[in-house]
Amino acid sequence: MTVAVVGGSGFIGTRLMTVLREAGHEVRNLDLQPSATHADVTTIGDVRDHDAVRTAVTGADAVVLLAAAHRDDVRPTSEYASVNIDGARVVAQGATDAGVTQVVFTSTVSVYGLDKDRPSETSTPDPFNEYGRTKLAAEQVLAAWGERDARRTVFVVRPCVVFGETNRGNVYTLARQLATGRFLFVGDGRNRKAMAYVGNVAAFLATGLTAAPGHHLVNYADSPDMSTTELVDLMTSHLGRRRQVLPPIPTWLGMGAGYGFDALAWLVRRPLPISSVRIRKFCAETTVDTTRLRESGFVAPYALADALHQTLAAEFPDGHVPD
Repeated sequence: MTVAVVGGSGFIGTRLMTVLREAGHEVRNLDLQPSATHADVTTIGDVRDHDAVRTAVTGADAVVLLAAAHRDDVRPTSEYASVNIDGARVVAQGATDAGVTQVVFTSTVSVYGLDKDRPSETSTPDPFNEYGRTKLAAEQVLAAWGERDARRTVFVVRPCVVFGETNRGNVYTLARQLATGRFLFVGDGRNRKAMAYVGNVAAFLATGLTAAPGHHLVNYADSPDMSTTELVDLMTSHLGRRRQVLPPIPTWLGMGAGYGFDALAWLVRRPLPISSVRIRKFCAETTVDTTRLRESGFVAPYALADALHQTLAAEFPDGHVPD
């Protein structure tokens, strides 16, 4: 197939394009940023640029939409709607103009909110931030696009927190704190976390290219879910660090400190590694129902524990933090 990836220069997109090219697909990428790995098939352009998107998707058999404003600290916050919602509209229109009938979209489990009881794809969304709200709105844009033509396929994946080599998200931040001995446990550690390895997410996204016409919506998380305590223990063991002996910080006190860091970040006009949002996410229950994923027959190429060990070994050789 000829696959147009929009927003493929990032963490998931880089891995996905590698998977697609190794499978023999012809891939082209449109992104605001150059690709360190796939520069030969990358064109610099904005997901909100109608002409750039139309050019990128013309002649493609399928479009994969990855472009998103996703960090916790995007400013102004209007960028979430501009990139996530307007970008989805532009891609939908570009696909219509080019006669493309297959769209694969990465959404997020953030559409459910925090501390839910294993929400399924049929649960009522309750996003707690602008990222989740605008990704849900983007899903609706693409669903409406799909409904206008019975030949169209919309394959939407809601991944949980994705980790892997080279990523600098929340999982890496936690590992770095443990590796440097600057970690303080907030909460009781019993909350369970859903996680997904980038290699598995990329492999599952690729299956969307052959999905039947219609609307498909699937949560993605690798099993088994781990409690925060189990995750911290696994990481400290791999890194050769001792388990924290200080008593955990109560959640209310940790959130208070997070708000203090929020104020400091505002004063210095730059994001800090600690924030109220990150502390809230750390203490939250973030598991999701993956019945549809299991029923799809997909077999993840990497076991979760092996993927965690592989990532930590790559990022922290011999347990040390690179300069």
